[in-house]
Amino acid sequence: MGTEIRGALALAGAADREAARRLAELATAAVTGWVSAPPAWRPPPGAGPAEVSRWWAGLTPAERRWLVSREPDRVGRLDGVPVAARDQANRLLLTRRRAELVRRRAGLLRPFPAGPFELARLAAVEAALRGLDGLGERLAAPGAPRAYLLGLDPAGDGRAVVALGNPDRAGAVLTYVPGMTAGLADSPGELGRAARVLDRCAAIDPGTEAAAVLWLDYDAPDFLPEAARGRQAEDAGPALHRFQEGLRASHEGPPARQTVLGHSYGSVVVGTAARDHGLSADALVFVGSPGVGVDRAAELRMPAGQVWAATAPDDVIRLARPPDELARRAVLAGTPLGPAAALLDPHGDRLWFGEDPGSPGFGGRRFPSGPHGHAGYWDRDNPALDGMARIMLGR
Repeated sequence: MGTEIRGALALAGAADREAARRLAELATAAVTGWVSAPPAWRPPPGAGPAEVSRWWAGLTPAERRWLVSREPDRVGRLDGVPVAARDQANRLLLTRRRAELVRRRAGLLRPFPAGPFELARLAAVEAALRGLDGLGERLAAPGAPRAYLLGLDPAGDGRAVVALGNPDRAGAVLTYVPGMTAGLADSPGELGRAARVLDRCAAIDPGTEAAAVLWLDYDAPDFLPEAARGRQAEDAGPALHRFQEGLRASHEGPPARQTVLGHSYGSVVVGTAARDHGLSADALVFVGSPGVGVDRAAELRMPAGQVWAATAPDDVIRLARPPDELARRAVLAGTPLGPAAALLDPHGDRLWFGEDPGSPGFGGRRFPSGPHGHAGYWDRDNPALDGMARIMLGR
């Protein structure tokens, strides 16, 4: 209960500060006769981020204020709109989304004792509330880097897109895509991983302004049978493609160095998006990957030498072999040929979703990781953390 109260207070504080800022802005507008007004035209559904960016640039400040305050759902998720405006819109939505979850929880608590389905739905609502409260605390936190809320959807397992630092001004921008079981409840912890990469960037090159985005805007698999299929990665591809295009379109000044990082099933998302749609990125990074949907780095449509991978020596993902290979090993395991067959395996670098991106035959570049298991790539004493930061900085 104490955590919930602190989260609610943090959300309320953030909302109050945003409301005060907007009221002051509107008061100034009223004094000068510059009132909010709806725009005469909006981009059609499916418009690309570049077209959205041109449309937004052509609006008056009054029209932009009207859209943020009256249509935050539209502005908050529109790739190509500047980060600051998307953040304003999504912060206005944040307390509304939390209030909806609180009402839903109250409705689920009324029929007591609840059945198994109600309990499962109640657990999902509670998890979403924990995630929202954790994000609210980070959004309300003072000091640098400032957090920007670029997307939020509590439905299902929940989705969130949050930037640390302003990607529209940064010279180096990381987009981090987490893997299996990630949801809104996990977003504060996943955001902590992005923060560690930023911290290491600041230590390596204090003069470069950097930003890191947690991109959790897809339905991550919850169970191994789901993770064994590529459907959810394929479904995520168009959204990740648009998001990266939007970062380019809304960026101020010279283009930033954009890096996209996928962990575990998130590497399948990144690889599939690059293969099928192309990604506006200068480098791709895969850590703890079960394969990325291709067998050669060239199929990812990236500049030569800008596909990187690391897998810890004790990462269980190394066991994610293709189904036919797993069956063959199971048959041979109980025979004298088993050890020899494993050593002579001509497909030893094949993983569940294709060639190991860290293998010599893949054609990418490897960077080291210590023995920190599947989730330890962001541990402060793991050389993989240093590697991710240096790739992000182009070093």
